[in-house]
Amino acid sequence: MKTALTSLLLGLLLAAGGCRQREPQTAVARNGAFAKAKNHTGPNLQRIIDSGELIVTTVSGPDTYFDYQGAPMGVQYALAEHFASTLGVAVRVLLCNDTTEVVQQLKSGEADVAALQLPDALCQTQQLQTAGAANGQKHTSWAVRQEEDDLAEALNEWYAADIELNVAKQERSRLEHRQTVRRTVRAPFISREKGIISTYDNLFRQAAHTTGWDWRLIAAQCYQESGFDPNAVSWAGAKGLMQIMPATARHLNLPAERIFEAAPNMEAAARYICELQGHFTDIRDPEERVKFVLASYNGGVGHINDAQALARKHGGDPHRWADVGHYVKGLSNARYYRDPVVRHGYMIGNETFNYVENIMLRWKQYGGDVRSITSPAGTPLPESAAAARHGGNERQPHKKNRYSREHKILTPEEMKETRQ
Repeated sequence: MKTALTSLLLGLLLAAGGCRQREPQTAVARNGAFAKAKNHTGPNLQRIIDSGELIVTTVSGPDTYFDYQGAPMGVQYALAEHFASTLGVAVRVLLCNDTTEVVQQLKSGEADVAALQLPDALCQTQQLQTAGAANGQKHTSWAVRQEEDDLAEALNEWYAADIELNVAKQERSRLEHRQTVRRTVRAPFISREKGIISTYDNLFRQAAHTTGWDWRLIAAQCYQESGFDPNAVSWAGAKGLMQIMPATARHLNLPAERIFEAAPNMEAAARYICELQGHFTDIRDPEERVKFVLASYNGGVGHINDAQALARKHGGDPHRWADVGHYVKGLSNARYYRDPVVRHGYMIGNETFNYVENIMLRWKQYGGDVRSITSPAGTPLPESAAAARHGGNERQPHKKNRYSREHKILTPEEMKETRQ
């Protein structure tokens, strides 16, 4: 009897010891970098799942949220996207100018989560519940409404320090490789003597008819985008000769299976350029308008409108690229992207500014001529402000550059006819 009792006690001790050894493994699995939240239930979680989207409110910034050529970026956004994936829903962002507006959006019920590091003391005074991503040293955290315990529990179950470390590492990698484009760059000129830029010159001419631009300007933009490689793909998913994003392709009714085909890609880009020109009809100088359209093609029309608003606020000319370009670059500075007139927040403005400058320079190297710019479908544009500055309605003679030739430059079709 004594022996049996001893054996029973020993077995219980061993079993208890086994349970203690398994607990850390369970915790590690639950708090892994990509561990999913538990299957929580509750009316607020169910509402989010039924709607198919998690609505987050935040402010713009390099570490919170910003739009980069159609791709959302920022660590706080990436964390929100990761949490949303555990619920099987998408993320929609409500962008605010400051934390006061963030709190208002959350308390009013317009957003589900404040995806921003708010001070714990502020959350307490505003009767918000801290939950999810947090910084213990700074005493800051995301927040939800006080009564939404089910959502708070799911956020707290999901979040762990290693999740943020891994997400931050991924975002740094994306940012470092943001300009990476898988492409085979062709020569920028096939023949200067004969005026042949690339094998796609006919497509550029067709696009020029659609947009009213000089075909050589479109060639310069295409070289900047893809180096004349129709199979080019960027890190963000932009594809083809004119690096069209999938969402833009859908907007332009360009089928995904045809996005790498040179002609459909170029035709869609031409229609997109026409669409962007419609945003800047109040800019009468055609060369100035071109710069605004190029900047919008690269950085998004919303950011360019923000830079115009800043130029207007600070006494600049919102229709002059030299003035607006300064604020495009300035939108990477909190002094400007947090300004109340700015609606679309932070951007890496230097890239968009240089994009415009590089294309305009290459266009001139290609022998570009501002006099060749018309409105779409060939209707002449209003007389430019540049001509008015010259003191009359007559345009000034185009200044020759080193690529100008006195003799006639034959097109490929004309060359073929002369050989026959």
